[in-house]
Amino acid sequence: MSDSEDMTEFASIVERIERGEVPIKNIERELICPICKELFTHPLILPCQHSVCHKCVRELLMINHEDSFDAGSECSLPGSPRSRVPSPSMERLDRLVRSATVRRSFGSRGSISSPGWRRGSVTPRVTTIPCPGCQHDIDLGERGISMLFRNFTLESIVERYRQAARAAVAIMCNICKPPQQQEATKSCMDCKASYCNECFKLHHPWGTPKAQHEYVGPTTNFRPKVLMCPEHEMEKVNMYCEVCKRPVCHLCKLGGSHANHKVTSMSSAYKILKEKLAKSIHYLISKEDQVRTQITELELLINQTEENGQLAERRANEHFERLFETLQERKSEMLRSIEQSRNRRLDQLKGQVEEYQGMLENSGLVGYAQEVLKETDQSCFVQTAKQLHVRIQKATESLRTFHPAADPCFDEFVLDTSREETLLKEMCFGGVPDPPLIDLSNSRVYNEASICWRLSDDHLPTDHHVLEYRRLGGPRESPSQEDGEDNGVWRATDRVYGPSTVVYDLEPDSRYSFRVRSCRNSMFSPYSPEVNFHTPPAPAFGFLFSDKCGFSTERLILNERRDSVESVAGMAFLLAAERVQTGSYIGLDYIIGDTGISQGRHYWAFKVEPYSYMVKVGVASDTKLLEWFHNPRDTSSPRYDHDSGHDSGSEDACYELCQPFTLLTLGMGRLFIPKASSSSSVSTANAASGDPGSRMLPMPQRLGVCLDYDACRVYFYDADTMRCLYERQVDCSGTMYPAFGLMGSGKVQLEEFIATKKLTF
Repeated sequence: MSDSEDMTEFASIVERIERGEVPIKNIERELICPICKELFTHPLILPCQHSVCHKCVRELLMINHEDSFDAGSECSLPGSPRSRVPSPSMERLDRLVRSATVRRSFGSRGSISSPGWRRGSVTPRVTTIPCPGCQHDIDLGERGISMLFRNFTLESIVERYRQAARAAVAIMCNICKPPQQQEATKSCMDCKASYCNECFKLHHPWGTPKAQHEYVGPTTNFRPKVLMCPEHEMEKVNMYCEVCKRPVCHLCKLGGSHANHKVTSMSSAYKILKEKLAKSIHYLISKEDQVRTQITELELLINQTEENGQLAERRANEHFERLFETLQERKSEMLRSIEQSRNRRLDQLKGQVEEYQGMLENSGLVGYAQEVLKETDQSCFVQTAKQLHVRIQKATESLRTFHPAADPCFDEFVLDTSREETLLKEMCFGGVPDPPLIDLSNSRVYNEASICWRLSDDHLPTDHHVLEYRRLGGPRESPSQEDGEDNGVWRATDRVYGPSTVVYDLEPDSRYSFRVRSCRNSMFSPYSPEVNFHTPPAPAFGFLFSDKCGFSTERLILNERRDSVESVAGMAFLLAAERVQTGSYIGLDYIIGDTGISQGRHYWAFKVEPYSYMVKVGVASDTKLLEWFHNPRDTSSPRYDHDSGHDSGSEDACYELCQPFTLLTLGMGRLFIPKASSSSSVSTANAASGDPGSRMLPMPQRLGVCLDYDACRVYFYDADTMRCLYERQVDCSGTMYPAFGLMGSGKVQLEEFIATKKLTF
């Protein structure tokens, strides 16, 4: 399409819009305030370009104010939602707000309390409100709603919509009095009133200034002829700021908040924005058939979804019905087997009871035998006694060898359904989701645990995850304590919709086990392999590196977050290169935490990069820091500081006394354990010997430090395994600070759970 054809089509679209071929009744939802859910009333344009009713903005400011300050300070404010005083006119309200702002800026004692300020205070009140359209927080600044433009265009559209909605309701003349009141035929934008023909001629006679007033058709929406600047009340807006996307006046451009912004003329901005809007509308109108086709496709998808969902339900019901039938058949067969065995055993036992009952009935046999014994005729006795003896012998043998005819135990009918129950619980559509894996490299455990996990590369989308954890006990607990109610019981978090979550309020110096599983379509995956973590022996101590106390800007680089420091060769070092001899000591550059410790037990962790030449880590008192930072350096002496790291033995000798500092040496991938003394202990058996090799340990990936201020003792840990590497006595006579010293190239990075402070620049 050529440019001329495109411009012709564009012009036709503009004419179509201006003629109102798009029915106004179809735009009702665009005219509803997102807060009060009613048609806009005096809408204001927020900085995010969304519109909200004036009264709704005021109420939002009041609500935010009540949430931030005590409710009693708001009761006397004019316009407070609780007072419900009659609302003044829009123009008068704007004048009141602006005049109050001006008086407030000059410190007038009789100024009106605006929604952005607290009475009797020089501190601005909360002027931030959440936009109901984009859900972003909007900062209105100190002037509050007085800085916002009224959306007159939206007001006009709302008024036209109201008139279209009440087509049969006429606008009456404001001059005529009932019962002779006439229907208005004109509305004067200067007088802001509606007139019938007679009243208009009477109040706008020819030859008078009123005859030049602008009039339109009957309306109740009277907007000013010229838009005025909210910052400079007497100035008209005649430019458009392309940075802030809002109209401005020439004073705003000359010396106001838009002085350095790019602005364009209002006519140019009007033309450009109108063309853009018209082209966008043209695009939407041209895609009307496509939208209708897509709606048809969506409706078809809705029907298919409904049908396929019902089909899936029927199939699932069929599967479960077959399972129920199979279970019912097996249930009937197994119960029948039990019943048959029970009846057979009962018959046998009942027969045995009858037999023994017969033995009781033979009690007359004994008396008969006794009478037979009285027989003196031998031939007669033998004739009778033979049969009698056989009967008595049978009864005697049955008494000697008593055995129940049946076993009353039904152990062979015990049914184990645990495997089947597990299979039924894991039954799902299309397979069980793959279990996630806990990411050890990104998971950290302190007083709180930040647990991260990852899914397989070819996993399907999951609905949510569930993390479970349990306490396994502490190293100082007895076995009976480890079996307490809180130990060994899995506790689950709420549903997690991302790849990580935080668990709060963990016990110090305890072992915890974690596992996680995924859920998709109401079916859970198997649990991930359990991962164990050991919490530190004390609460995490949050601090950042201090750039105020003795910080060397020449040789140390501190990142913006102040949680990482790096040692480099500075300009002063290069200028002193001629005086530096090979092998001579240059000096440690110290940096400390910005927070001190004066009581309790505290733990912090950090990472020393493996390439670091030499780094000292530990604690130091404020008195020792003054000595380090204020005494002049002797760059020619390798023994300038007995804690220099120079392996001369002087450092170890000083450790025999309780010092107001303790520093451990790390460098070149190694950790150096000082010589043990009576006040210290180490993890290696040979560390107390003079052999330097036995005092070298591999540098841990993360190192932890625990200071027990009350016990005057400091501990050094492998932060991954919580194995104590070294501990010793320290003089805690003052305020103790985390201390770090770097020489040569090196870098120290604080843990994320340690550097938890919010920075303000």
